[in-house]
Amino acid sequence: MNEYYEYRHVVGFEETNLVGNVYYVNYLRWQGRCREMFLHEHARDVIDDLQEDLKLFTLRVDCEFLSEITAFDELSIRMSLVDLTQTQIEFAFDYLRRRDGLEELVARGRQRVACMRGPNTATRPAQVPEPLRSALSRYMRPRAAARREVSAMPVAAVALPGEG
Repeated sequence: MNEYYEYRHVVGFEETNLVGNVYYVNYLRWQGRCREMFLHEHARDVIDDLQEDLKLFTLRVDCEFLSEITAFDELSIRMSLVDLTQTQIEFAFDYLRRRDGLEELVARGRQRVACMRGPNTATRPAQVPEPLRSALSRYMRPRAAARREVSAMPVAAVALPGEG
């Protein structure tokens, strides 16, 4: 069993800038696309619920870029579950370039989502629907790996006046 859901993507010219590398906003679009395809493949009941009363509000999104990618690079975007509370979900995304049978981590990101219900003028937090909880359960990132990720995150060096 995989610890992640995988969405494959081939980069197109429209996703690159004048220099030829992928424009940063596309990484965030791919997170959304990965999440949508997960729902389509594993939680169809939730899609029906989204057309009724359920809303998935993205509270936070981030992406750390590790290497440039360009048109026609083949990507594997892997989504895993980091945290699941009564009303919120946090996902981790690993972006891997696939080339010549090898995979290279080119970016990684996170996304926190809140489940809400009610009319647009009066939405309120709601429990994560059971079909979604069930579908996500097989993609839980092991706790030890999640802790290592946090501790391995780089800390920005700050030069004090008079240094370096």
